[in-house]
Amino acid sequence: MGEPVKVMSTFGSIYGHRPEVALRLKGIPYELLLEDLPNNKSELLLTCNPVHKLVPVLLHGDRSICESLIIVEYIDEAFKGPPLLPAEPYERATAHFWAQFIDQKFARPFWMSICMADGDKEEEEEDFLKEAKANLLLLEGQLKVEEEISGVDLLTDEKFPALNRWAKEYAGDEHAKECLPNKDELVAKFTAVKKKFLAMAEVQK
Repeated sequence: MGEPVKVMSTFGSIYGHRPEVALRLKGIPYELLLEDLPNNKSELLLTCNPVHKLVPVLLHGDRSICESLIIVEYIDEAFKGPPLLPAEPYERATAHFWAQFIDQKFARPFWMSICMADGDKEEEEEDFLKEAKANLLLLEGQLKVEEEISGVDLLTDEKFPALNRWAKEYAGDEHAKECLPNKDELVAKFTAVKKKFLAMAEVQK
């Protein structure tokens, strides 16, 4: 059976979703440990990720690996099964580049635009949304990078046909479907997050 594998994550985390899909693609059984990050971080999380104190964390035997993209690479190299990343050096480097592009150039402005929705900073919200859309257009032209998660509401057939097609195919994949969060519960969670940010903004006025 080998050493036990556990994934520490939190509900609705796109970063925690990556290790789950990677393990399922490899056919590796694992235990999912969900953290309550805002209110009650476990001692296990604080011990296994003392630097950032965030999820995801992969526990493989007595080893802990942090950061979703690093975890995916570890899973690819540590376990037998279908390869997750290209073997050819240039293609592998390109995959790494676009994976980081999603995290750094799209995810942050997208979530900032959501958190500001319905607030008094409509111009800043629109700026973040424009930045997210512009960066999606760059990614649209480079759809050969297939391992990243980017199925978001911004993807319309009119503006992002290739990304939208890929997102639908991803959501329909048997491995991805098994660990995708419930849509209604996900909407409820991020609605609550948005309200929290808006409340904080009111306090700071």
